[in-house]
This record gives sequence, structure tokens and C-alpha cells, in this order.
Amino acid sequence: MIQIVGLGPGSVEALPPRAFSLLTSGLPVLLRTERHPVLQAEPLASVLKNLPVTALDDEYEHGASFADTYAAIVARVLRLQAAHGELVYAVPGHPLVGETTVALLLKETRKRGIPTHVTGAPSFVDACLEAIGESVTGDLHVVDALLLEPEAPARPAALRTSGPILLYQVHSRAAASNAKLALGRAGYPDDFAITVVHAAGVPGLEKQATIPLYELDRKAHTALIDHLTTVWVPELPAEQRRADFDELLAIMARLRDPEGGCPWDLKQNHQTLRRYVLEEAYEVVEAIDQDDPEALCDELGDLLLQVVFHAQLGREEGLFDSGDVCAAICEKLIRRHPHVFGDVQAKDAETVLTNWNAIKAGEKGNKPVESLLDGISSSLPALSQALETSKRVVAVGFEWPDEAQVYAKVEEELAELREELKHGTTERIAEELGDVLFTLVNLGRKRGIEAEEALRGQLSRFGARWRFMEKEALAQGQGKTVQMLSLKEQEALWQAAKRAEKS
Repeated sequence: MIQIVGLGPGSVEALPPRAFSLLTSGLPVLLRTERHPVLQAEPLASVLKNLPVTALDDEYEHGASFADTYAAIVARVLRLQAAHGELVYAVPGHPLVGETTVALLLKETRKRGIPTHVTGAPSFVDACLEAIGESVTGDLHVVDALLLEPEAPARPAALRTSGPILLYQVHSRAAASNAKLALGRAGYPDDFAITVVHAAGVPGLEKQATIPLYELDRKAHTALIDHLTTVWVPELPAEQRRADFDELLAIMARLRDPEGGCPWDLKQNHQTLRRYVLEEAYEVVEAIDQDDPEALCDELGDLLLQVVFHAQLGREEGLFDSGDVCAAICEKLIRRHPHVFGDVQAKDAETVLTNWNAIKAGEKGNKPVESLLDGISSSLPALSQALETSKRVVAVGFEWPDEAQVYAKVEEELAELREELKHGTTERIAEELGDVLFTLVNLGRKRGIEAEEALRGQLSRFGARWRFMEKEALAQGQGKTVQMLSLKEQEALWQAAKRAEKS
């Protein structure tokens, strides 16, 4: 058996009798760290001198990261247990609160069928709350400061501001700096008052200082920062909190509340909102094209609102909610990126796309593929839909051998269009015009040009030139407009606009 024992926050008076008994029982004792005040306090210090005690602090000198160090400590505990049969593994605080090695050890012992017993003690949480005299009745967020490091393997999605935060393992100025930056990103002001607690619960060593957040990693407070340091961050007042995704969900639910909600929002359904999804998506694209970060941020918010609106409708219908939407896309991304989250190799983007399409085709819920063209959205702009159609048939060999033959096809289709323009019906003219456009899409594809983007670029240029003409016409005086100019005058302004564009 492995006896897992908590040493408490640091006061020997807080060490439970059973923990003291196990530590002094004569069983081999492994200490995750001997840098703990209770181990230097009497009477425990004198007793341990004559017992088989091994400190594992040397593992911290070899590991490339804390994750490596913790794994090495657990492996060593298991090796020594195999050799001795029963031993005591002692850790600071309570073994089940913020102790990564114990979490890893319990997982491994369950797998191997090794019996364990946990003897608790007061945790650093108890000691810190007692030190600062705080009563917690709400949402206390206890966070390992190591998870706030830029290179941490698993970082929390966000630090909540709706309740107090207790940051532990703020063991260095670097850790304090990472914590300061993370709290700033979460929305805490630079001058927000926090409390640094050192050696909570250790008589004679306990210190604390309430300082503004921006001073957390300042040299003046270096004496408070070591392996016994915890930082208390009070709840951010509601009026200072930055709105987040949860608040957006709450606002949307309020707008849809039959009692006092918005009459317009209450009338909407998936079908009535359809056009707004398209409009907002196009406005996002426009902001990207204009290279306008501020507008892009704003338009992405509008598009996100559409997602949240549809999720709220799904929730009301009992079909799905925002959590289902997030879970579904996370699962899909992981499933379709086996080269990132699995052991599949993908040397380039083309291989990734091939794998993606193969995985997509085999996913549950996808309709059986009856045609190569199945799955091309009819809601796409026509030029984009034409490009996707072309790409699919080309992938199976339905392609012109070279660009010259595509251009020859363009000329052939133009000739047929000219013929229909002389004698054909409107329907036949439209058909031939469609043939010309589709062939031009293929010509662009051959050169790596998307016809949709090419046309958007042309429209942007045309719009700029037309606005130039309007301004120049007005500059001629007497309230002139482009409409009032002769065709020759209009052409002259058009050429001037083109010259101005190049200058």
C-alpha cells in the first residue's frame, strides 16, 4: 500500500494525529519536497532524523518542465513501493487539493491495482482564507499559476471574474509576471487591489501585502515570492467586468423571454434569420478585404450573434444549445485533424485536405454520397459554386490538358453567345452567358485565381473610379452630376479616374 499523507500548510499544530503517526511509524517516507516548515518543526524534525526518509527535491533539477518532474516523481514512488511493499508519500497541504503528483499517482495506482490511502490535512486554501480573513460564499476559482505560463501544456480557457481567485504556485517573479498578464487579459485593471500571501498558516513566517496588480512582479515584493506564495484576487465588481460569451448567451435569452423580451426577436425563427446570417458573413468578408481590424472585430460580433440566436432557438425547441454547438465543432476539429491530435502524418496542405474530405465522407450523419457533386452548398455565390464544381470534376480527370485549350473554349462560348444575341430567346442567351462565365471560372482556376474574388476586386475598383467621377463632376461647378455629362465627358473622367488609380 501507498500511504499518501498531507503535511498541512506549515504549522505542526495543524498536522493531524494520524498524519504524524504515519510519518513516524518506521515505514519508508518519501517527501515530494523537504522544503516545508512542518518538517523542520519539533517534535517531528527530531523523530524523522532517525527514520528512513527520502526527499525527492533532486527531481526538480533534472526535469525539463514541471510535467516531466511530476512524472519522474510518480515513477520513483512506484519503484520504491515495488521494492518496499508499503511506504508513506508526504506532500504539502492536503493531498487532494492542488497536488499534481498525487493526481497522477492515484491514476497510475488504480491502473496497476495498487492500494492507496489518503490522510488529509488542512490545505493551503484554508490557510490563505484564514490569513486574509475572507469568507467565501460564491464561486471561488482555485488556479495553479503554472497553467498561466505561455508554454503550459494545458491552460485554462479564461480566468473568471465573477468570483474570487486563489492563485497558488506563484513560486517566482516569472510566475508572478505570467499571473499579472493573465489577470490583465481577463479584464482586471492595473490598479486592482490583490493580496500576496506568503507562508500562510506558518507561525513566524506568515506575511501578506495588499498591492495593486501592476506591482505583482516588481522587485520590491521579491521577498514575498517563493514556493510558499499564494495570491488572493477578489471578485471584480460587476460594473468593471468585461462582457464575455456567457453574458452574450444571457442577453440573447433575455431578448427571447416571452415576459418582457424584444417583440422583434420573439418573432424570429431559423428561416427568418437566414438572410441575416448571409449578410453578416459578407460584411465580415468586406472588413477583411478592407484590412480594417476594428470593423472586423465588430462584424465578427454580429456574425457570432447569429450563431447564438440560432442556438437559443434550438434550446427553446429542445433540439440543441450553445454547449452542443461548441462541443460538436470541437469534436469535429479534433476528429478531422488526426495529424495534429493523433499519429497520422500530413506533409502539406493538400494531404490535409484529402484526409479531411475522406474523414468527412465517413462521418456519422452524412448522407450517402450519390454524386461527386453532393455537398456543394446551393447557398454559395454562383461563381464560388462554379469553382467548387470545377475543382471536384478536375480531381477525377475531367480537365483541359492546358490553358490554351481553356482559352479556346472561352472563344467558342463567346461565339455561341454572339449568335444567340442575334437570333436567340432570352432563355437561350442566359444559357450561353452561363457557359461563358463557367468557362472563365475555369480559366481563372488554371492560374490560381478565384473568379469570385476577381469580380469583387473589379467591383471595388469600379466603385472607386465612379466616386472619383462624381467628385470631379461636382468640382466643375454649378451642381453638375455625372448624369448631366455627355458620354464623351463621362469617358474622359473615367480615363482620369484610371490614371489617378495608378498614381
